[in-house]
Amino acid sequence: MQKKEIYLDNSATTAAYPEVGDLVRKVMCDFYGNPSSLHMKGIEAEKYIKQAKETFAEIWKCKEKEIYFTSGGTESDNLAIIGTATANTRRGKHIISTCIEHPAVINTLKYLEENGFEITFLPVDSCGLVSVRDLKEALRKDTILVSVMQVNNEIGGLQPIEDMAKVVKEFDNNILFHTDAVQGFGKYRLYPKRSGIDLISVSAHKIHGPKGAGALYVREGVKIKPIMFGGGQQNDLRSGTENVPGTAGLALAAKTAYASIEAKTAKMRELKNALKAGIGINEGIKFFSGDEQNQAPHILSIGFSGIKSEVLLHALEGEGIFVSSGSACASNHPGVSSVLKSIGAADEYLESTLRFSLSEFTTEDEIDYTVNAVNKLLPVLRKFVRK
Repeated sequence: MQKKEIYLDNSATTAAYPEVGDLVRKVMCDFYGNPSSLHMKGIEAEKYIKQAKETFAEIWKCKEKEIYFTSGGTESDNLAIIGTATANTRRGKHIISTCIEHPAVINTLKYLEENGFEITFLPVDSCGLVSVRDLKEALRKDTILVSVMQVNNEIGGLQPIEDMAKVVKEFDNNILFHTDAVQGFGKYRLYPKRSGIDLISVSAHKIHGPKGAGALYVREGVKIKPIMFGGGQQNDLRSGTENVPGTAGLALAAKTAYASIEAKTAKMRELKNALKAGIGINEGIKFFSGDEQNQAPHILSIGFSGIKSEVLLHALEGEGIFVSSGSACASNHPGVSSVLKSIGAADEYLESTLRFSLSEFTTEDEIDYTVNAVNKLLPVLRKFVRK
């Protein structure tokens, strides 16, 4: 096989759309004014913030004033969770989430727990899905917030967040519902008002946008406090001079991602299934995924018994293929994946699992090349391990 460069780690980050890169540079170099300034350079910059709000209002079918721009998914999650928790303590201090959330949510909730809040972490099944019944049983009179991710970043499980939001609102319409939609944004259409969702967090660099930019939807009327203090930009909720180039790039990436979204996701799912079928012919393979309707189209988590994930990862890198051994955001704290433990993965797979994540740019030839490389490497590496 002729060596190529194949990037299958799109859940960690994506290459920017070329037009996004061009726009970010243009705004950074030509429209560099502070959007809070009253002169023409400020007005030129503010135009891009306004256009970005219009783009997101159209995607989410919401009001422009319900959109806030942040430094990324982590800040959006922190602002959504800490901001609403601290603003609603008179109603209670109980929060419900799941055991497989992204560290930006898990660690934020642990911080609140250390400061007097009670957190219920719901369990998941072998496919990483939460039971709506479990959520219903966990709701209490003092529950103020439920936070459930839309798509799991490691195994791709798609949570029934709309069903969950309905259960929450039927129990008590004052309980807020937040979803970390970082991995689902650009793959699924989501309309918060129709679904009963109060807060949504997204990130630019997961959808071919720039790093350091994100957005947070906050339904009008939600009680929320700022977690950063300064000049009061963005309606006194998110202070700090707006990242105009990043926000412009985020908006263009979102608009581009949602153009022909159904065709793009169908293609990704087809290629993911081809990857699954091609690698599945080997022995000692475990796919951590459920039914297609409960699985994101772009993420495939595979366990390879008898081979350390790091060994196979670097062997594939030697073939020009880039994948992940789990969440890139947990790489500073290496160890056994808490997600794999939560879904009850067998011990032999806890340190032997790789994540392959596709994008709209992934091709059939790249999948064929990857399948051939994996099938060539597995017997060699397993023979080496046995020795």
